[in-house]
Amino acid sequence: MTQLAIDAWIQLTDELHSFRAEPRMTPRERLERALTALVQVGRDHPHLYRLMFSAPSGDPEAALRAVSRSQDLFLEIVADVVGEPQARRHGALLLSSAHGIADMERSGHLAAEKWGTTGEQLIETLVGAIQSRSGA
Repeated sequence: MTQLAIDAWIQLTDELHSFRAEPRMTPRERLERALTALVQVGRDHPHLYRLMFSAPSGDPEAALRAVSRSQDLFLEIVADVVGEPQARRHGALLLSSAHGIADMERSGHLAAEKWGTTGEQLIETLVGAIQSRSGA
């Protein structure tokens, strides 16, 4: 099971690399795509998503390396939007928010009929808020 989670983190890291390397995207678009990619795993593969965020049972060091590579690259994408000094704080806010979006969508508690918004719109709002707050 741990290997499945590791493979999912590696695949997400590959997606983040492709977003970061795309010259036609703005830093904000890259960040929105990165967050959406994480939420999409929760939508498409909810069991795998839960596995990615659970304590590894097999090789915890390998799992930690895979997660760290993905998170480090994500922080680089965040830093492109808000600057290096703000990246960790805003990155934690964004990741925890994306995790909440994925979980609320999975459970049916983030219905557009109730809240008048979608996960994508929430991501756009979050990124816009940190971008305007950082002055970038």
